[in-house]
Amino acid sequence: MLRISKLTDYATLIMSHLAMHTGGVESAATIAEALHLGLPTVSKLLKLLAEANLLISMRGSDGGYRLARSPAHITLAEVIIAIEGEVALTLCCESDKLCALTMTCTIQENWKRINQLMLGFLARFTVKDMTSPLQLKSEDYGK
Repeated sequence: MLRISKLTDYATLIMSHLAMHTGGVESAATIAEALHLGLPTVSKLLKLLAEANLLISMRGSDGGYRLARSPAHITLAEVIIAIEGEVALTLCCESDKLCALTMTCTIQENWKRINQLMLGFLARFTVKDMTSPLQLKSEDYGK
């Protein structure tokens, strides 16, 4: 089954929350309380998102976190990669991995192309998009 992790889901929730509170800086504790998530989990995710340059961390008594860019310019793919790492549907889609069938596999390039398409599809949606119900058009899902 293809599924993003619970941490990635929570990270997307955090990013959406911050998108709805743009301009302000929010502490990890405030975010955790607002989203009913554990503070250690929120703190871990905020750190990963900041390391990926999706958030800016501000120190001090009025410190906290804010989006590094406009929510319309942060893609869902970026959030997923920040938490999950490289998106790879199969082992052969990972840039540094080789499977035992690499030399004889006839579908490896197809998987790589499908992987690229999926990543491109996720990059079409932004954090801003996640702040309200999506209004998908047929071209959004390839029909």
